[in-house]
Amino acid sequence: MPTLIERIHQVELGNLAQLDQLCHQLGLPYFLMGGSLLGAIRHQGFIPWDDDVDVGLLRADYDQLLAAAPTHLADSPYFLQTPTSDENYGLSYAKLLDRRTYIEEKRNVNNARKGIFIDIFPLDRIPQDTSAQQKQSTKFQLLNTRILLQLRYHLVDNPLRKLQGPLSSEQLTSVNALKAERQAVMTQYQAEITLPQVKNLSSQYAYAKEVFTVAELSDLTTVPFEHLQVQVPRNYATILTRMYGDYLALPPENQRTEKHLERVIMDNQVFTD
Repeated sequence: MPTLIERIHQVELGNLAQLDQLCHQLGLPYFLMGGSLLGAIRHQGFIPWDDDVDVGLLRADYDQLLAAAPTHLADSPYFLQTPTSDENYGLSYAKLLDRRTYIEEKRNVNNARKGIFIDIFPLDRIPQDTSAQQKQSTKFQLLNTRILLQLRYHLVDNPLRKLQGPLSSEQLTSVNALKAERQAVMTQYQAEITLPQVKNLSSQYAYAKEVFTVAELSDLTTVPFEHLQVQVPRNYATILTRMYGDYLALPPENQRTEKHLERVIMDNQVFTD
């Protein structure tokens, strides 16, 4: 009998295969990031205890993907969740959801659409001056927090939450203005094409760990990921060392825990840990 995380992995592989196919159709380079990049190199697939997939695209490619995806996915079981495609979705990056599934996440209660997903991050140009970097990052984080609060994101469920009605049109207009402001902050340096570095501004890592050169993310190679062939930066060793140190060493067993999902509904069945 497959475990919960094994079931999640199988669905996520379908999501990743769909994204890979779509990016190839559109001629858009993508690359694995974070724990997914680590899994591809160290495990040739998922880190066995990790329950998510992280993919990145440079901003121009990311915007093309978001523009084209709704048409290409119209007859598929997948939904590209973005701040505009789902008015209750508060995050600054996209998710590719399998609409045949439903999930409940750990420490993340909200009214956005639900389904087993993979994360798709834009990589935005950043200034070279450290004070300008800090100013951009701080403004992004403040706007992000306001958006999540207004969209009623919570760490734990609250019985009173179910008594709340949907957001009013005035509330949605307000939060949409904040989303547009956050987007402007993220892309404010995009036109300065001589800037050599990009960053995942939504990163949960320390600031410098997910700062890359454009050159690093433009030189890609293909590696196995379970039964798929996926794209990663050719210079993955430098990137992974920057993020994790000795990335081939396994963490202590007490740190090998799933991070995100605790309940999944699929195939008309409920699965838990």
